[in-house]
This record gives sequence, C-alpha cells and structure tokens, in this order.
Amino acid sequence: MPMIGWFCVRSIAEAFAAFQKAIPWIALALLLFIGGKMLVEGIKNRNTENREDAALKPHTLLVQGIATSIDALSVGFTIEDYRFGHALAACLIIAVVTFVICFCGLKIGQRFGTRLSWKATILGGVILIGIGIEIFITGLFGG
Repeated sequence: MPMIGWFCVRSIAEAFAAFQKAIPWIALALLLFIGGKMLVEGIKNRNTENREDAALKPHTLLVQGIATSIDALSVGFTIEDYRFGHALAACLIIAVVTFVICFCGLKIGQRFGTRLSWKATILGGVILIGIGIEIFITGLFGG
C-alpha cells in the first residue's frame, strides 16, 4: 500500500488529488464499520467459551485488510519525494515489520485465542475505531 501511494502521487498526482482528500473519510467509514462490528460481536459472544465455529469469510478478510491498510496508503503520499529505490526500501522495511508483528500476533492468538477471544475482539474493535478517528483527524487537520 505505501508503494501504491508513492506510485499514485508520482505518476497521476493531479487525478489522484481528489481521491487523496477522501481517504480520511473512507478510512473513518471502513474502520468504524469494522471496529463497530467487532465490538458488537465481542459483546454478543462474551459468554461463549469456544469460538472455533466462527469462520472468517474471504470477503470479510478482504474488507478488513483494505480498511486496516488505508493508513499505509497515506504513507506512500508522505514518501513521494523519495526516489524509487528509497521508496522501495522504506516499503520493504514496513513489510518486514508488519510481517513480524502479525506473526507474533498469530502465535499469541494461537496460545490465548480461545480464552481471550471476546476480549480481544472488543479490544481490536476499539483499536480499529481509534485508528480510524486518528487517520480522520490527521487527514482533516494535518495534525
């Protein structure tokens, strides 16, 4: 996503300028929707001990992936002055750090997931809502 943002700003900056203004709104809407859905699900399932029957559908994973990586698209806008090599290196560093954090989260989830599932769902929803609000405020007010 950062590389896509870098490419868009570098190659189609004029056409992309209108979309850039909409990113805070898009991020807020998507993250509020997904975070709110997670909150409701976590609260609804707080008495359920085993959640192995809660399968994620590919569509849900795709929407969550897009929503949570919109802020990474914004990073591509901030590295627009980088040459291709530097932008690629920055994106690879972001990718490696993201992979390590996701891998650690997966391992923690495997160990504690069933015991903490509803709490983690609520916490994840709150975090997504917080990220959406932060992206929105930063996008509108340049904070």
